[in-house]
Amino acid sequence: MITAKGVKPIAPYQHKFETTYLFGSFSSINGDNFLLEMPNCNAQTFQLYLNEFSLQKPKELKIIILDNGAFHHAKCLKIPSNIALIFLPPYSPELNPAEKIWRLLKDEISMTIHPTLKDLQNHLDKAIQSKLNYESVQSVCGNQFYKNNFRNCFNV
Repeated sequence: MITAKGVKPIAPYQHKFETTYLFGSFSSINGDNFLLEMPNCNAQTFQLYLNEFSLQKPKELKIIILDNGAFHHAKCLKIPSNIALIFLPPYSPELNPAEKIWRLLKDEISMTIHPTLKDLQNHLDKAIQSKLNYESVQSVCGNQFYKNNFRNCFNV
């Protein structure tokens, strides 16, 4: 929060821990996006995500830019043939266009209290529906390097 000098910001607070995880991929080129909410963040749920994502436009090669989360490198993963993974250097989240979408969604739900996990999930779903469309994904994730080098892959 930004406040005047000497003014202590007041924010809603709830001491409760329940979790849900969003897995998502976003195209800087054409605005396509794919999200799945999962109960855990591990190799098994990442595998489910990859399997489901590969079924979307199955003839399209999907290049996913990833950080170096341990579950992204799990030996048990079977990467679908229409998906390629590119790993970023350590400690460089600013290079991942998806981080801008995560910031957008976090800003939309932060500073609010959700009595239940279901309420949070509903709020998140509304934020996704209202904030993520082809144009907004292109705008938020837009990266001239990707557009210049991959535009022909998408017939854009």
